[in-house]
Amino acid sequence: MELKLERPLVFFDLETTGINVTHDRIVEISIVKVFPGKSEPLVITRRVNPGIPIPPSATAVHHISDADVANEPTFKEIAESIKELFTDSDVAGFNSNKFDMPLLIEEFTRAGITFNTAEIRFIDVQVLYHKLEQRTLSAAYKFYCQKELENAHSATADTYATFEVLKAMLSRYDNLENDVKFLSEMSDNGALDLSARIVRNAEGVVVFNFGKHKNVPVTEVFRKDPSFYTWMMQSDFPKNTKDVLTGLRGEWLRNTRK
Repeated sequence: MELKLERPLVFFDLETTGINVTHDRIVEISIVKVFPGKSEPLVITRRVNPGIPIPPSATAVHHISDADVANEPTFKEIAESIKELFTDSDVAGFNSNKFDMPLLIEEFTRAGITFNTAEIRFIDVQVLYHKLEQRTLSAAYKFYCQKELENAHSATADTYATFEVLKAMLSRYDNLENDVKFLSEMSDNGALDLSARIVRNAEGVVVFNFGKHKNVPVTEVFRKDPSFYTWMMQSDFPKNTKDVLTGLRGEWLRNTRK
């Protein structure tokens, strides 16, 4: 089933130096940009010199070594062109809400570029898949598309497989609407930030989702343990998480002053 789109939808995947959102770097980015009314997507893959060594453990996963990217541009050198591909588009990926998008935002920030996510609808195909079948991308590809995922953990293969899996899901499930807004809302796991450090609980209350204040309302922590906010802002949390927390704190301060 083809996707019903009101504006472009960007599928993307990153290969990186590791899994630390704030410290690791992109070594490859692949984008499949699908346009309303067009059957053929735009497919772009760029290798990136991360500016730091690629650990052997990461190379073992994606097979990209320091030598492979030695003569490639840095992310800062291609940041504007990458941002342009995302402009006025919605975004989809596999585990992209928790990993790929937060890490990409960190890279844009280091490049001095503001990447505004406020108007973007995010579809995380992994979240949809886990809600519907609970498996991995390779298994999803085999299950939905009846094909083996060759070159798994290469950005191009993973990105295009994600695109195909979502289309196959739409054909398979009657309760899955062919609508970006619906898919984005179904991808929503209740998190306010992309890394799901701050979430809404079953009662709709905004709470922390980790550490010593797990399941404690954010406003209660602001009131009883104000140093926790300072600690988070000074610690190794993604910029997106810090921005959300700062916004919540600002709203809380305005309400307490009324």
